[in-house]
Amino acid sequence: MTQPPAIALGVELRVLANAPDESAARVIVDTRIGDYRDLDVLREFAQGCDVITFDHEHVPTEHIEALIAEGHHVQPGAAALVHAQDKAVMRERLSAIGVPCPAWARVSSPADVTAFAEQHGWPVVLKAVRGGYDGRGVWVCRDAAEAEEAFASGAPLMAEAFVPFERELAVMVARSPHGQGVSYPVVETVQQDGICVEVLAPAPGLDAEQSAQAQRIGLTIANELGVTGLLAVELFQTATGLVVNELAMRPHNSGHWTIEGSRTSQFEQHLRAVLDLPLGSPTMTAQVVVMANLLGGDDPDLFKRYEHVLAHDPGIKLHFYGKQVRPGRKIGHVTAVGSNLDEVRARARHAAVHLMTGEYT
Repeated sequence: MTQPPAIALGVELRVLANAPDESAARVIVDTRIGDYRDLDVLREFAQGCDVITFDHEHVPTEHIEALIAEGHHVQPGAAALVHAQDKAVMRERLSAIGVPCPAWARVSSPADVTAFAEQHGWPVVLKAVRGGYDGRGVWVCRDAAEAEEAFASGAPLMAEAFVPFERELAVMVARSPHGQGVSYPVVETVQQDGICVEVLAPAPGLDAEQSAQAQRIGLTIANELGVTGLLAVELFQTATGLVVNELAMRPHNSGHWTIEGSRTSQFEQHLRAVLDLPLGSPTMTAQVVVMANLLGGDDPDLFKRYEHVLAHDPGIKLHFYGKQVRPGRKIGHVTAVGSNLDEVRARARHAAVHLMTGEYT
């Protein structure tokens, strides 16, 4: 999804992929195949690149530091990206700069979790310090026995107090190396089984004060951490205010709506930011935008359903990721724009449900 704006900006992309059938490898001419965990592979890949950036947070921090030490321009740099790689480092830094976070602690045993629960109550949320996404690496533990099961994963864990949130929000901001920053409108993200299934832009019913607060939080984090490129800040809205849940430093699922829904998509914005170009306008193109993720079902043949969706709603926009269909896997998304939330949401849901199941909503 970064390729179309790259073409328009006159930017040539090179991608490092694990295999030739990966989504980006299928559309980028200059594709190199290799393991991002291998420093020698990264060094060879970096030769001739003006800027290196990421579409996930899993490149080892020490490898990024090595590339920077050797003179390569890496955006965001290791000192910023580590806050999206290591949740404990992130919590320490955000707490230090006064960003609202849940109570948390590093834990190394079920006894530590029990001690944490005695102070903050059950349930306790355990998270893998590194790795984990779409609900993976997260355990909501109601007692010590469930905490023990989480430690069986073998991953280093941290504990967080369970946040009784009213809904989940997200804000995307961008920051360039010379410090220019912009914020997109705050959105509501709807989750099922730890996976985002729907994004509503702007977040319905969010008052102007909390919307501005969320944007300030995003821009403050980007500035304090020295982020370059896109920063996604996932938030909980609670009865007493906003609490930061997670960070991602890359184009993010909560910002896919911007392809049709914003004057500058998050993908173009990320390119502008990491190349230190003037940032684009984040203004919405419609009053309401709804993005619905497509999750694979049991039937991998989508074509007849694809035809129906296109014919039923010529205004809907489909994006397929070139991934093999598997139950529960994100294989694409649909976007609808308009002026009435209920109507736009119904259109996006109809398209997504029909593509996944063949049913009608």
